[in-house]
Amino acid sequence: MCCERGRKAACLLAFVGVLVLPYGCGPQVIPKELEGQVDRNVSFLQVKESPAMYRGRTVVLGGEVLSVKRANDTTRIEVLQIPLDSSLEPVPDRMTSQGRFLAVQKEFLDPATVPVGTRITVIGEMTGTTTLPIDDIQYRYPTLAIRHLKVWERQPPGVYSRPPVSIGIGGGIGRGGGFGGIGGGVGF
Repeated sequence: MCCERGRKAACLLAFVGVLVLPYGCGPQVIPKELEGQVDRNVSFLQVKESPAMYRGRTVVLGGEVLSVKRANDTTRIEVLQIPLDSSLEPVPDRMTSQGRFLAVQKEFLDPATVPVGTRITVIGEMTGTTTLPIDDIQYRYPTLAIRHLKVWERQPPGVYSRPPVSIGIGGGIGRGGGFGGIGGGVGF
């Protein structure tokens, strides 16, 4: 009897896990072929302060598209840098920005695919800096060559980009010959 209850609980837990597992796994932002090449320890501030020191290194930066300009053989994306969360998606708060950067695509990239306001994560190789005007000042942009671009879906205000789901698993041992339990739960 006890074994039968234990098996039912284990089956229920496995079933619940299979149902909610896709919600707990975010999209893969860094392609497998680039995973070992990306230096995740390099921050935007480090790149901004010493761009020559990081030239040739592959980094991951993100933010919100401010403009997209096509040239003959490249597309230049001006990005308001925004810190990334643990899934490498830019956080919602623009006020956390530490500056701007340029991401350059060497092949054709249709500007309509990354309109102003789009949140992106860029895996790119640092190439140096580019100085361009912003109003009355000359701004020095850290510049990187895009190796991979993740475009995040636009969300209406107040809507989470990922379902707020959590998974819990528990267990127990009974005293004095009592039956131990297996538990599981899903929180929304």
